[in-house]
Amino acid sequence: MILFADADYPADPYPGTRPDCSYVHLDGAGHALDTAPPGWRSRTPVLAYGSNACPSKITWLRTQLGLTGPVVAARVQCTGLAAVWAAGLRQRDGQRPATLTALPGVTEDHFVWFATPEQLAVLDICEGRGNRYDLAMLDKADIRLDGVLLSGVHAYVGASPIRFPLLVNGSPVRIADVDQADAAALVGEPAPGHGLACTVLPPERTFS
Repeated sequence: MILFADADYPADPYPGTRPDCSYVHLDGAGHALDTAPPGWRSRTPVLAYGSNACPSKITWLRTQLGLTGPVVAARVQCTGLAAVWAAGLRQRDGQRPATLTALPGVTEDHFVWFATPEQLAVLDICEGRGNRYDLAMLDKADIRLDGVLLSGVHAYVGASPIRFPLLVNGSPVRIADVDQADAAALVGEPAPGHGLACTVLPPERTFS
């Protein structure tokens, strides 16, 4: 069953738009979750809190970075963490990217990719793993799929001040509260870190 086409969810302005349901992305369209490949729940769960939840961005990853196979993107509820605007702008277009921070008392809906090793390798390249972002295991994160707590969720977290949260008057700015046009003009300072309880994984780690 086809739920939508890429054109329904443009990637610009960053972070793009995303559907309000779980989906499997393939051939420029979103399909129902029941079309996911067998064994998809045993893949590596990776929180997609920025543009990687946007179907048009997934097609960009396919054409530009060689992403292959069905992308299983499950909509989840996250409590105690939030997608916020990063301190630095992107060099190629001047847009302000997303980053993740601990934010007690906040609940947001995001997506989790259940990624194959090959898909994870593409995400590593896209996110500048070890430079702009680190890949980390979120420790004791409250991330739920259909109300069920997920374990072992990974996320790309800020690895340097330009990808730490931007603090404006001492507080991070949630993406849910400020759009890209206004975010790019924000003035503040980098947070000292992301504040997340997590374990950063070395780049040489392999995944099954």
